[in-house]
This record gives sequence, structure tokens and C-alpha cells, in this order.
Amino acid sequence: MSDYWWEPPLAGSEVEQLLGALERLRVTFRWKVDGLDSAGLQVRIGASSVTLGGLLKHLAANEDYMFNVKLRGLPIGEPWTGNGWRDDNDWEFKSAADDSPEELYALWDGAVERSRERVAAALAEGGLDLPAHITWPDGRHPSLRRLLCDLVEEYGRHTGHADLIREAVDGRTGEDPPAGWRPTVSVQ
Repeated sequence: MSDYWWEPPLAGSEVEQLLGALERLRVTFRWKVDGLDSAGLQVRIGASSVTLGGLLKHLAANEDYMFNVKLRGLPIGEPWTGNGWRDDNDWEFKSAADDSPEELYALWDGAVERSRERVAAALAEGGLDLPAHITWPDGRHPSLRRLLCDLVEEYGRHTGHADLIREAVDGRTGEDPPAGWRPTVSVQ
């Protein structure tokens, strides 16, 4: 399946299925936003203020927030502390218009790579049942499993947004990237 490297296993462990579903959504999202210039990343449809560039920045922040802040109780860290980040979803969407496509792609690609490393470390430490640092109002701690499910949900919602916006940009449609697809702009 090397031509479809993003496909989750047909049968596998809970970890393999969960990570496979997340990876497929990440790849589908990345394909939907791939290869655009600033104008393409700033297209809006209807009354919405959501752009593909804003989605790149928003999901990059979600990756780092999920596995630094929520999972470990750490500050969000770089590159966010050096780029003016505020814990306000509107900031990501508004400030993305000031970023170049290369910056936005690198921001997302880097955040996903950091998340993969953090999740692998957390799985080695305690598996899917590892309690997160964050607490619910009643004092309970969600598990790593719950955080991964939350991120799958976040990607599902925003990949749908990206699908509609990308079609408005240049007509690109489809559920999955074509066989053998690789991102055209990524961190080296």
C-alpha cells in the first residue's frame, strides 16, 4: 500500500486503528490545502471568515496544545511563544493572513511531527489509558485515548471545511489524495 501510505490498517490494535484514523485525516487535510499561494490560502466562501491558511494555523496550534498543554500541563512552547500566539481561536484565523504559504505549511508540518513524537512517548509511558494533565470540572482526568479522539473530531470537522473551500479555490475535489501523493511544500 505504499501508493496509499495514509491508509489505516484494515485490522489492527486499538492504537493502530486510532492513530491510523488520525493520520488519514491529517493527510486528507494536508492534501486539501497543499500547493497554494497566499491568494489561495486566503479564499473565503459565503459569510464565513474561515480560510485554508487559517485552518492550517488553527490545526497546528491544536496539535501542540493537545499534547503539550492538555496532555502534559506544559506551556504551548515554540514556535507559538515566539509568534504572538494567544489562546484565542480567532487569532489563528486572523493572523494567518500575515503568514506566507511556506510559513503556514512549515508550522503545520512541524506541529504534526512534534505530535507524533509526543504521542509515541506517551504511548510508551502509559498507553491509551495514560491520564492527561488537564482536568474536567468534576476533577476527572481524560485519557490519552480521549485526547486522540478529540483531535480526530477536530480534524473531521475542519477537513470538511477545507474540502468546501478548496473546491471554491480551484475545483479540487475528492475524498483521498491520488495514489503516491506527497506534500509539495514541507519542512525539510
